[in-house]
Amino acid sequence: MPRKAQLIRKTKETDITVSLNLDGEGTYDIKTPIPFLDHMLSLFAKHGLFDLKIKAKGDIEIDYHHTIEDVGICLGNALKKALGNKAGIKRYGNVIVPMDEAIASAAIDISERPYLVYNVALPKKSKIKNFDADLVEDFLQALVSRSGITLHVSVPYGRNIHHIIEATFKAVGRALSDAVSIDRRIKGVMSTKGKL
Repeated sequence: MPRKAQLIRKTKETDITVSLNLDGEGTYDIKTPIPFLDHMLSLFAKHGLFDLKIKAKGDIEIDYHHTIEDVGICLGNALKKALGNKAGIKRYGNVIVPMDEAIASAAIDISERPYLVYNVALPKKSKIKNFDADLVEDFLQALVSRSGITLHVSVPYGRNIHHIIEATFKAVGRALSDAVSIDRRIKGVMSTKGKL
């Protein structure tokens, strides 16, 4: 069975369409009104080997927050839908990704217990052009809440904000790719409860 999902979310603040294929090749087509977000989501897809299409419009004249959070909501919903009953998935994934002077780790449990630990120290009001770096945590919180995963992200050191965030998105993509991968030895789900 193909592990794919498509969905649309329209609110008074945003209009978002997401298409996700967990068994892809890392192809992507990301078009939001936030170029830095497009760049990060492209990295997430490429390094996670997900086929990902996102088209988003939002009230960025007010703030980037609504659009970034709603893209996280949509991606989380698509992930949950694409996973289906989770039969045969490895469930866990973890990786450490260096990006020049920065290093990021991500650990994931597809558990139906949404929880985010975001241990990334950034200078207050860190920005890349008009992108507030603290919005990354809001994006990941939305993704976690809607997908039902536990995600721990840590960046113990790094100087360049772009490198810190880029390593984070690559790490999350790689860890998620491991967690959703199928192991033919797993019968049903990877849980003694018999359900995830």
